[in-house]
Amino acid sequence: MAFTTDVLRIDSARMVRSIEEALRDQLGRTLRRKGIVVGLSGGIDSSVVAALAVRAVGPDKVLALLMPERDSSPSSLSLGKMLAKHLGIEFVVEDIAPALTAMGCYARQDDAIRTVFPEYGNTAGWTCKLTLPSILDGDRINVFQLTVRSPNGKESTSRMMPEAYRQLVAATNFKQRVRKMFEYYHADRLAYVVAGTPNRLEYDQGFFVKQGDGAADVKPIAHLYKTQVYALAEHLGVPQEIRSRPPTTDTFSMEQTQEEFYFALPYDKMDVCLYGKNHGVSASDVARAIGLTPLQVERVYRDIDAKRRTTRWLHSPPLLVEPVTEMHGSDAEDVGHPRVAGTGAGV
Repeated sequence: MAFTTDVLRIDSARMVRSIEEALRDQLGRTLRRKGIVVGLSGGIDSSVVAALAVRAVGPDKVLALLMPERDSSPSSLSLGKMLAKHLGIEFVVEDIAPALTAMGCYARQDDAIRTVFPEYGNTAGWTCKLTLPSILDGDRINVFQLTVRSPNGKESTSRMMPEAYRQLVAATNFKQRVRKMFEYYHADRLAYVVAGTPNRLEYDQGFFVKQGDGAADVKPIAHLYKTQVYALAEHLGVPQEIRSRPPTTDTFSMEQTQEEFYFALPYDKMDVCLYGKNHGVSASDVARAIGLTPLQVERVYRDIDAKRRTTRWLHSPPLLVEPVTEMHGSDAEDVGHPRVAGTGAGV
């Protein structure tokens, strides 16, 4: 039988029931928490996680956080509000721009950009983004290119030196980590869990910030390819405005897709390549299924391996010098229920 993209088809109703049951069990038996906090970005993944949370524990036990900042797209806030109202859940808007300004996020970000474009930010209205070259035209080295747009609309693009690139990424990572601090603040005050929103493609390929959007108590869709997340979105009744929005990073001030920022292909083709890689499907069979050449799919396979190697540390827990004895009996029963509030024990 020929390999086709049908391998990604799922029984959405059955999958939703499975995730609902897992979430209820994780909250009630393992984590012993009352509800779920979800950071809404206006994107498909967080919208599906929020909808699943409502199905699992009810709308009165789900809190949505909308956390815009200086470089966020206005549509992220408006779509997040729309989704929260659609689901009937409480939402809180936390503007994280003041915190980021105080931490020097924007100043450090602009300093890194000025090592490439010294005039950047000298007047109001400058915008920027990071992109990777296409993998379809030839083997690529994962070297990011910085694109800036001046207030008069002129765009310029240049490669970044490693030091400047690392500083820029380190500065923008403040955004994900500050958002996560707010999520855990609200989770702590409500005795809720924090739900992570990565899909399988993002989780596998390290498309997250450690101790930022990579931090969570539960990750309900990390086993699902993004194609499957879209299928669940339709089944769950996520509004069409969200389902039709292209996947974006919403990190830099210029609009950019996840494809141009990190992944080699549009998500639907990338999903099939990742499935093929995971299941030992030949590059030629995958190529026929998605309309690429075997050589192009082989490049994608190598890129998948490269990302797995370079982002492995993101998945690693803190490393210990020696194993620490696991808790047993009554001590284990008390995990998540600190006897002294504010000490950090068990939180």
